[in-house]
Amino acid sequence: MSVTAERIQDAPPEGTAPSSPGGPAPDGAPIALPPAVGLPRLVQTLRFSVRQIEFVFRAQRELGDVFRMHTVVDREVLAVTSHPDHVRSLFTAKPEQAPSLTGESPLRPVVGPNSVLTAIGARHMRQRKLLLPPFHGEAVQRYVDMITEVAESEIDRWPLDEPFALAPRMQAITLDVIMAGIFGVEGKPAPGTPEHALRRAIRMLVDLSTRPEAQIGELINIGRDEPAGPLRAAMAYLDRRVYPVIQARRQADRGTDILSLLLEAETDDGERMSDKELRDELLTLVLAGHETTANSLAWIFERLLRTPHAYDRVREVARSGEDPDDYIEATIHEGMRSRPVIPIIGRRVKVPWQLGEYVVPAESSVLMSILLLHHREDVYPDPYAFRPERFVGRKPGTYTWIPFGGGIRRCLGAALAMAEQRVVLTTIARRTDMRAHDPRPERARHRNVTMIPARGGEVLVTSRT
Repeated sequence: MSVTAERIQDAPPEGTAPSSPGGPAPDGAPIALPPAVGLPRLVQTLRFSVRQIEFVFRAQRELGDVFRMHTVVDREVLAVTSHPDHVRSLFTAKPEQAPSLTGESPLRPVVGPNSVLTAIGARHMRQRKLLLPPFHGEAVQRYVDMITEVAESEIDRWPLDEPFALAPRMQAITLDVIMAGIFGVEGKPAPGTPEHALRRAIRMLVDLSTRPEAQIGELINIGRDEPAGPLRAAMAYLDRRVYPVIQARRQADRGTDILSLLLEAETDDGERMSDKELRDELLTLVLAGHETTANSLAWIFERLLRTPHAYDRVREVARSGEDPDDYIEATIHEGMRSRPVIPIIGRRVKVPWQLGEYVVPAESSVLMSILLLHHREDVYPDPYAFRPERFVGRKPGTYTWIPFGGGIRRCLGAALAMAEQRVVLTTIARRTDMRAHDPRPERARHRNVTMIPARGGEVLVTSRT
C-alpha cells in the first residue's frame, strides 16, 4: 500500500461542533450582546480591512466563537460568528428575516446597485432566476473543451526555470472563459472589437488593484455608494469600454450568450433592463466570475507545492487519467477550505437573533467568518494542515464548507468555478513539474472583499511536456 493510500485511509473524519442554538430569538428573550473587541473604531476598521486574518483569529481566541466589532461606518450592532449552527440559521432564514449585506458591500461602488450581487429581495431573486441556467448543467459542460484549450495554450507560454506569479496567468484563462459565456466570444476577442477593448481594460485594472497602494483607494470608498478618488477614475475608464459593448449588442442579432439573455429579459410589467442595469450586471459577472476562480487556483498551487505528498498524488492521477478517489476534486475542496478567497459574508437580521448564549437586536449585522469556520479544530482536525484526504469519499458540509456562500445567495457560478478548477488543475499537473520559488508559505493580502496570495502564487516550472 502506498503512503498516499495509508494517508487516505487514516484521515480523520470531519468532526461536529458542539451544538449552539441560532435563529430568531424566542419571544421576550432579553438582548444579550456578545463580548466586544476592545480597540478604537478606526483601529478596528484598518485592521479588519488590511489584516483581517490576524484580527479575526485573535478576536476568536480572546472572545470566543461570537464577538462584536465596531468600524467607522457601522452604527448598529456588528457581530461575527464562526459556528455552523449559526451559519445554518442564517442560510435557511426567510429572506425577509435575514437579507444579505451585499447591498452594502465594498464592491457596490464598483459594480453598482443593480447586479445580482448587490441587489436584495425581489430584484435579486428575479436576476438569479434569469442567470442560473447559463451557469449550470449542460451549459457548463459546453465550456470544458474550451477551458482545456485555453489552459493548454497558456501553459505553452510559461517560462522554464524562471519564477513567475501564477495568479495573473490563471486570470488570463478564467477571463477568456467567462467572456465566452457572457458575450459569446470564443477565445480572445478580435482586436478592434468592443469586447477586445473591454478585456484589455479589465486586465489592466485587475493588475492595478493588486498593488499595495490600491488599498488606500479601498479605504477611501468604505461605506460609499458611488466611487471616489482613484476608483472613480478607474471606473470611468472601464465604463467607456463597457457601454460600447452594450450598444453594439443592442444593434446585433441575439445569440445564446448571457448578454443576449439579459437584453431580452423583461420585468413582470414588460420593462427591459437599462444600459446602467446591464452595465452593473456585466461587471459583476466578469469581475466576480473570473478573478475569484483565478485566485483560488493560485492558492491551491501555493498549498500543493508546499505539501509534497499531495502534489505527487495530484500529478499521479492527472497523468494516469485515473482518479477513482476523486483526489483532484478533494484537493480543490481542501484548497478552498484552507484559503477561501472570500473570507467573510453577512446578513442583516430584521428580528432579534440568537447566536448561542447571545441575542443581538433587530437590524444587527451578523458576519459569518468563512476563514474561522474553515479552521475549527472540532470540525476539521489539524485545520492548518493542507490535507485533501479529509475530503476523499466525503462531500463538504453544507454549513461547514462555505466558500461559495449558501442559501439563496449561494454563488451562481459555483458549478462553473469547480469545472474550471478541475480542468485547469488537471491540465497543469499533467503537463508540468513545478516548485515554489520561495519555500516559505505566501501570506494572504486583503483586497476589497477578497483574500489573495501576497506574491500572486509564485512558482517555478522545472519541466513541461
